[in-house]
Amino acid sequence: MNLTRVLLPTLAALALVSPAHADWRQFRGPDGNGYVAGNDSLPTQLGEETIAWKTELPGRGLGSPIIVGDRVVVTAASGPEQKQLHVLCFDAKNGSPLWQRNFWATGRTMCHNKTCVAAPTPASDGERIYALWSSNDLICLDLDGNLIWTRGLTLDYPNASNSLGMASSPIVIGDTLVAQIENDSESFAAGFDLRTGANKWKIDRPKAANWTSPVPMKSGEQLVVALQSSKGVLGVLPATGSEIFRYDKGAATIPSSAADGDTLYIPSNGLTAITPSDSGDDPKELWNESAQRPGTASPLIIGDRVYILNNAGVLNAADRKSGERLWRIRLKGPFSGSPVASDNNHLYIFNEAGIGQCVDLSGEEGTIVSEIELGETILGTASISGNAVYVRSDGHLWKFASAQ
Repeated sequence: MNLTRVLLPTLAALALVSPAHADWRQFRGPDGNGYVAGNDSLPTQLGEETIAWKTELPGRGLGSPIIVGDRVVVTAASGPEQKQLHVLCFDAKNGSPLWQRNFWATGRTMCHNKTCVAAPTPASDGERIYALWSSNDLICLDLDGNLIWTRGLTLDYPNASNSLGMASSPIVIGDTLVAQIENDSESFAAGFDLRTGANKWKIDRPKAANWTSPVPMKSGEQLVVALQSSKGVLGVLPATGSEIFRYDKGAATIPSSAADGDTLYIPSNGLTAITPSDSGDDPKELWNESAQRPGTASPLIIGDRVYILNNAGVLNAADRKSGERLWRIRLKGPFSGSPVASDNNHLYIFNEAGIGQCVDLSGEEGTIVSEIELGETILGTASISGNAVYVRSDGHLWKFASAQ
């Protein structure tokens, strides 16, 4: 196999682009760690004057909006049994609808009342949109909403579900779409061809409910995908599924890991930082801090710090090299989504009650500088692109931007 041909598309996808307008094409941003470069004109005062627009959605969803150029895309599910699946595309400038495509679920739509069938965040390679639902329906559309291919994964793998609902979000890495379809019965992870939807590889995974998402990271010069489960983390090549490293000390099944370069921060026994070994041995454990235990939110990495939000709504800032806590503040929770940030030294998080909070990170400790009450349930994670913050509630999609 020519690894250069495999890795070059991935390296290009992760290379720095125009900072203020970097696309947010998958769950938790370009690198899957909640951070995107640029956007130094993001609004810090969340309020009525910074709501650029809001638009109504036809059904619930927990998945984040993704931004591809001047398009904002979200998924939703509606109907008494959530069998109607929606992909919706809006103009990023004014929120006007560009197109909507509806599909019927082919798999199971049972899930816990708190979550819903449209829990996973869609992904994009800049040319196509890949949408996955808890029903294990996987659909590919072009940017104009034309159907390219569809997979009813439950038809191929009938027992791949759990009674609470699936929520793992797929990611695009190189020329492969990687998804974790992990559950109590027929549990697996797979790499799908971007153009056809055919399996490029499929590997068995631990038989246990798991809601974490795959994370891109480096191992030496290779880009790999970290697959997290209750057993730990498995690092694989995205094009083949070949194992690169294995961390077997257990991990959380709700908050996902976050990576920067070849360092992976795992919600494991608190928070554990590891780096793969060049020799192929077990990963090197850099540090473990049992007190830095993420709740539902995944860790956020900015510069030389990692931010952890626990189940009590306390935001901890820790040194990335040592795990030492630098400061902590209490936010208004509870939270189901994760914090996001860019280069304006502020963090954005929305709680379950729909209260958005902006935290200034530039001082000796974090300071909440603004809040807004949207009055609708928000269980997902916000997205950042083009100096704007996007978030979806149960009923609407919102854009926050500074007044022009």
